[in-house]
Amino acid sequence: MTVGFSGEVAEYYARFRRGYRPELLDALQEAFGLTAGDTALDLGCGTGALAVPLAARVGSVLGMDPEPDMLRLARRAADEAGVHNATWVLGADTDVAALGGLLGRGSLAMTVIGQALHGMDHDRLFHDLRPLLRPGGGIAVVTNGVPLWQQESYWSDALRGHLERYFGSTLDALTGPCGTADDDRACYARALHAAGYDGVREIDHSYRVELSFEELVGGVFSAVPAHRLPRPDDRPHFAAGLRDALPEGPYAEEVRVRVLVGRTSG
Repeated sequence: MTVGFSGEVAEYYARFRRGYRPELLDALQEAFGLTAGDTALDLGCGTGALAVPLAARVGSVLGMDPEPDMLRLARRAADEAGVHNATWVLGADTDVAALGGLLGRGSLAMTVIGQALHGMDHDRLFHDLRPLLRPGGGIAVVTNGVPLWQQESYWSDALRGHLERYFGSTLDALTGPCGTADDDRACYARALHAAGYDGVREIDHSYRVELSFEELVGGVFSAVPAHRLPRPDDRPHFAAGLRDALPEGPYAEEVRVRVLVGRTSG
């Protein structure tokens, strides 16, 4: 699993990353028949953006992430939301098999992976998760829109150009893939089939938002690895250059949420 989202990056992540809307939670509940007696695993849970609202749909949520700072902020978000049925565990996708030894077979109704699978060994993970899932349960791979600099708009093109000039390299080399491309989704679907999951399908919906300049800058900082984040005294210079490169806001964004679902038999 990809690491590097610690310290200030984690704080930006908690403040500026897109949240998950009720439509997604409805789709997950329907796909797996989630009830108040179920346990769900949010693998690569980050700051709890999905695990915290999901807690209201199940009996308990297990949030797992390799970054302690992410888990600290997830715990804070749960406390602020009055969520008491979430447990936070330090671990990566490679720890799932060991997690099974603690939870037991068939103990999970669902494992959800929100925009984090690109940092995992998905073939191995899908096989490791199967014994942990109850009949009719399964895996949901969620992409919550595409990166701000990969969208089809003038402001997104301008943002990408500024980032490439600032960092002195292509942005893809800086941040790596994020698993939102069609080819990535097709690869995950084939892997789910190969691991023995049934009814592999994709659910999607879209919504429109408008971002302020502050939200745009914060969203960028949330995606840059900690060791490449501009230093605090360099951030005003970065923001000023970006403001000059962009048209006037707000910045309209069409967010496409895609959920790849695979279920166990039952």
